[in-house]
Amino acid sequence: MSEATQTTPPCLIVVFGARGDLTRRLVLPALYNLRRSGALPEQFAVIGVDHGDISETSWRRLLGTALHGLMADRDAEFKADGLDEEVWNWLRTRLHYLRGDFADAATYRALGEVIAKYDAQYQTGGNVLFYLATAARFFAPAIEQLGAAGLVKQPAGGGWRRVIVEKPFGHDLRSAKELNAIVGRVLDEDQVFRIDHFLGKETVQNILAFRFANGLFEPVWNRDRIDHVQITAAETIGVEGRGGFYDPTGCLRDMVPNHLFQLLAMIAMEPPAAFTPASMLRRRAEVIEAVRPLAPGDVVRGQYAAGAIGRNAVPGYREEDTVPADSNTETYVAMKLQVDTWRWAGVPFYLRTGKRLRERTTEIAIRFKPAPLAPLRSAEIGGYGPDWLVLHIQPDEGISLQFDVKRPGARVSLAPVRMDFRYRDWFPKEYTVGYERLLQDCMNGEAGLFQDATMVEAAWRIVQPILDAWQASADEVAQYPAGSAGPAAADALLALNGGHSWRTLTAGRRPPPRRPAEGGADAKSAAPAKRAAAAKPAASKAKAAGAGKPKRAASPKKAVAPAKKTEGKKTAVPKKAVKSAPGKASKPVAKKSPATAAKRAAAKR
Repeated sequence: MSEATQTTPPCLIVVFGARGDLTRRLVLPALYNLRRSGALPEQFAVIGVDHGDISETSWRRLLGTALHGLMADRDAEFKADGLDEEVWNWLRTRLHYLRGDFADAATYRALGEVIAKYDAQYQTGGNVLFYLATAARFFAPAIEQLGAAGLVKQPAGGGWRRVIVEKPFGHDLRSAKELNAIVGRVLDEDQVFRIDHFLGKETVQNILAFRFANGLFEPVWNRDRIDHVQITAAETIGVEGRGGFYDPTGCLRDMVPNHLFQLLAMIAMEPPAAFTPASMLRRRAEVIEAVRPLAPGDVVRGQYAAGAIGRNAVPGYREEDTVPADSNTETYVAMKLQVDTWRWAGVPFYLRTGKRLRERTTEIAIRFKPAPLAPLRSAEIGGYGPDWLVLHIQPDEGISLQFDVKRPGARVSLAPVRMDFRYRDWFPKEYTVGYERLLQDCMNGEAGLFQDATMVEAAWRIVQPILDAWQASADEVAQYPAGSAGPAAADALLALNGGHSWRTLTAGRRPPPRRPAEGGADAKSAAPAKRAAAAKPAASKAKAAGAGKPKRAASPKKAVAPAKKTEGKKTAVPKKAVKSAPGKASKPVAKKSPATAAKRAAAKR
């Protein structure tokens, strides 16, 4: 591999939690992708530290099996057309294992010897990146032991020592402050990288390019033109055997102070003076510091009950392995936030996230205010709906803009349409898990996509009143069926704040709704021309069938395309009906009432 393709310096990565879910699911695939792209140099190796009594060969086999399993899992973040054996063999031979307890000083003495050995073997120049991919309770002891063993002291002869700390950074505001104090005693601030892999996603980084490289949108990116913002991170998976970690953590701690707040910061931040890591970090921190602390009435929580994801029945949260049968831990959170800045005063930001929801999707949806004068609002022309700008983070990455146009015809009638940008249509397919860019930045010492101590504490300060209120409350957490959009109280939260409603959870991009709705004024004349054309031959056949007793016209071959939902309730239309021959009974599907067929069609969606 040529030097020209390398974008990271020589380095040893020490991964604490070497057999854990995070290492298998995200860290290892990211390293594989970095090598495949040419970013990792020959002077590179990984030292895995864990308490499991297994051999180095067994650990390598475990990671190889995990990599193959991820390729077969359509819901996994790691995607590949096939395993590149040359890349995997290169990486596999550089995976070395050390058994040890994370809080035991003897582990760190042995680790120092192993680092010296492989630093000489791979000629990594004394550069070591420590990655704490463990449960949060091990962060503090691991950092203290690294300091006591002298492993994070910058080598006198050159090289660097850095530490990545995973989320959640702290369990609440008090513990976050305590952990920051420990970090401050052992490490310089430029040595610690508090990671959030959402910021490593290309679509999240594109938010800044979209906002600040396009003069078209900046003039309307404020309280004068934006009605509200919705940020959604929905998952179809449950706790996947990780109840021991998840139950004491919960959805709020797991997702909100880190992932969702970072998306909020990217959307709401002011333009940086320069696109330097320090400038961007400061601007994001300003947003988090400006968020008003939450009140109990601003937040809804829920827990998934038994239900179905697609056609597969799934258990409720309390029925999952390693989850207590009486657990009151939330698996869903929705909230309303206010950002008290000049740009965003009075604009509500709605955030929601949860497990076992209808679809897996992450998006930021910006709803614009209607025009101040509304000559096109009358019922005769169908009125007009909201304009939406949607940043699709995953799985269908890109940006879409929904707005109204005149429907073709003699009458003035409006119809919503959408312009779509999809990454896959414009750029070569790239499979990443979000950690690749972040690992590169750590090795290069760039902290622009990470959090500093101030930002972490500001995030916990926002949610701390909710954590306190839930701890003091004896209320049972609301249940929602797996495979639904969440608890009903989440819908009420938006309805009570300006009559808003959540966007439909969809994995892909469905067409915007057709208008005017059926039954509205002059709906017949506004119907698509195809519908009228399809009805003519059917009516002619029915007329020719007999002159005596009137007979029902045969169903047209095509039904009107179903109306889709942007904000309100869904309106479904029967699927394609079977045409009846004159004088013969219709097939069973044609006998079903429109209401019944509509329910079935809606259920399939």
